[in-house]
This record gives sequence, C-alpha cells and structure tokens, in this order.
Amino acid sequence: MNLKIDYKSDYNTWFNSKYYHILYKDRDDKEAKKFILNLTQYLDLSKKATILDAACGKGRHSIEIEKLGYSVTGIDLSVNSINHAKKFENSNLKFFVHDILIPFGKKFDAVFNLFTSFGYYNRDKDIQILSSIDENLKENGIGVIDFLNIYDVRKKLVKKEIVKKEGIHFDISRKITKKTIQKIISFNDSSKNFTFKESVNYLDLDDFKKYFIKTNLEIIEVFGDYELNKFDKYNSSRLIILFKKKSRSN
Repeated sequence: MNLKIDYKSDYNTWFNSKYYHILYKDRDDKEAKKFILNLTQYLDLSKKATILDAACGKGRHSIEIEKLGYSVTGIDLSVNSINHAKKFENSNLKFFVHDILIPFGKKFDAVFNLFTSFGYYNRDKDIQILSSIDENLKENGIGVIDFLNIYDVRKKLVKKEIVKKEGIHFDISRKITKKTIQKIISFNDSSKNFTFKESVNYLDLDDFKKYFIKTNLEIIEVFGDYELNKFDKYNSSRLIILFKKKSRSN
C-alpha cells in the first residue's frame, strides 16, 4: 500500500499525522524560548496585551509567550496538535482548531505567525491570510511573520538525506522550483509505504512587500535571525517581518 498525499490538496493530513510529530519531535525549544524573549522585549508590549499565535502547532511558542505574562490564544488546523497543546491551557492560554485563512472573530494586540507557518497555500490565499491577520488585529496592532530566507535555503539545501526516528527511516528529498520549495518524505511503517509532500511558496522580501501593498498592513522592520539582527538577503538565516495595522487616518 502506497499513500501519496499532496500537502497542498490536503493540508491537515500530514500535519495531523503521528509521523509529522515523530519526524520533527526534536525541534530546538531553547532557540524558541530565546526568540520569544527577544521578540517580546523588542516589541515592548503591555503585560495586558492579548496575542494570537496563528498556526501554533503543538503550542511551544504560545506556552513561552504566556509564561512571560501575556494572554495568548493559539490556533491551528491540526486536531492532534491542538489536543496536545490543550494539556497546557490555563486562564491566560487557550487553544482552538481553526484555519488561519478565516478571521478568528476576536481582536488582538499582536498576531504572531512563527517558524515558517506561512506560504503553504497558493499565493492568492497568502494574501487572504494577511487579510485575516488584519481582521484579527486591533487598530495599530502589531504582527510578526517568521519565514525562511530562501537565499539561505538555496545555499544550504541538502537534496537527499535519511533521518531515523523511533525506528522509522525517513527518506527525505528536497528541491527548489521557480515557485516552491519542496520536501518529499517517504518511509515504511508496519509494512506500509507512505509518501508525503511539503511545499512552501518561494517568497523573498520583495514578494512579501507586494503582498502587503494589497492589504491594510505595512512593514515596519525586518530581521534576519532569532537574535533580531538586521536582515541581510545573502547571509541571514531567517526572514522575520514586523508589521502593523494601518490606522484609519492612513
């Protein structure tokens, strides 16, 4: 049996599978904590601020944000991820299954979209996500998109590798096209062959600027790593965009 699943046509299947969480279970929580601390200190938000973590996964960033004293809501399409995150809920930390394409129905002081959780739909829907973020922000609210730097990815691309996790050998291949960065993940478990595909849009800063022109949001700062150093197209590891909701007077 060979299950071929296109991530773009069935967003929830791969991210909601146990295999996704097995493959990525060793993500760097220390790095996430440091980034959240740097980011919140830079933004200097009031401790009364409400924050939406859009596409929160299992909630690792949401949890760290709440520990700093903020009221946090995390949303994600993955039922399994949200069920895991709900174990950490308290009066200031709540999680919901929700599509970031659709406004959540509540206004926040800040909206975070972290760890390359953007660009998995087509480009029209990318703009729809930004419009949804706009709807979720209070007047003059602040937003953050933490995206990969495509030039760094191209420079460091590992075309093929095998990763062993929990007895499963994940055969991973990567390629870059004019429009997307793709990862094909194949493996066998319990005598069944599986193939999953991840595909994220090939977006640089100029692409994001074109997106933002079509929204009620404007870019105010761009960083190139989790230490919040200035973005350098050819040397930065990340593309971290800070933006704000335009005031009505604008």
